[in-house]
Amino acid sequence: MYEIFESLLKKYGVTTYQVAKATGISTASFTGWKQGKWNFKQDKLQKIADYFGVTVDYLITGNDSPDKKESLLTTKDERDISKILEQTRQQLLSQEGLMFDGDPASPEAIESILSAMQIGMELAKKKNKEKYTPKKYKKD
Repeated sequence: MYEIFESLLKKYGVTTYQVAKATGISTASFTGWKQGKWNFKQDKLQKIADYFGVTVDYLITGNDSPDKKESLLTTKDERDISKILEQTRQQLLSQEGLMFDGDPASPEAIESILSAMQIGMELAKKKNKEKYTPKKYKKD
């Protein structure tokens, strides 16, 4: 099951630490899960699944397809998000004096910002499609 989690981390370009911060699950819990010492209970699995926009079944088995929400993005949506992220990347890299905690922003920090933005934009687009075209994207 942890392998599925790792593949989602790679797909979305995020770290375990970022998922831990966003879900409120400790990094030590993720370490224990990775080492096979324990598995998460349903509530924690749901938080992780919600973070990635997949079902708990997908997170557990990997055989189930990702949640219906995952398929809501069209190729055009993905292109639009990529275009916005690339423009933002260029602006962040060309800005003088971009600082975090008093230190100049590293390329890794900028990539982390962009990864978080990508996830946020994808989730926002999906939510908007569900909200403004509910019949088409109605959950079964």
